[in-house]
Order: sequence, then structure tokens, then C-alpha cells
Amino acid sequence: MSQEVNDKVIDQLAHLARLEFNEQDREQIRNDINRMLKFVEKLNEIPTDTVEPLVHMTNESITLRPDVIQPALTQNDALKNAPLKDSDYFKVPKVIDQNRSA
Repeated sequence: MSQEVNDKVIDQLAHLARLEFNEQDREQIRNDINRMLKFVEKLNEIPTDTVEPLVHMTNESITLRPDVIQPALTQNDALKNAPLKDSDYFKVPKVIDQNRSA
């Protein structure tokens, strides 16, 4: 079931993706897509009827470390090098203007 991608298909894909290609790019994209389709065809030839579907690639489980409280920066140390601060808090520039209508 080999199907070649032609310029018409590339133009349709470009239109849907709102892209524009010159002739050289169109040819390269067509070749790339045709190579990918041939690879998928090869994958489809692999007999997978007896293969169980996987949820994970391996049977290994992820072992997480236990949560342990560790020393952290004090509030004063964290604020020591802050360019802007207000009492016990970092002061940052406003990023959302609540007066602006959507």
C-alpha cells in the first residue's frame, strides 16, 4: 500500500499549517515525508499480533527517595541579594494589568 506524497498534498499541508515553501523546500519536505511513510510501512510489516500492549517500556518501577527535611536558606539569607524587597517578601515587577479589558 505504497503511497507517494506529491506537490498537491504538500501544498494542502502547507495551507493547513499556514506555511509557505519555495520549490527547493517543497521538494525536501516531499522527500522527507515519503521517507517517513516508507518507514511506517516497514513498521506495519512487523507481526505484532502476539505482543501484549505496554503501559510502560520496562517492568521496572520508579523508586522514589523518602522525603527528608533538609536545611534550607533562612528568610534573611534568601532576601539578602534580592534587587527589590518589601519587608519580608520579594518584590517583582507587575506582570498582569487588572485594569486592562480583554
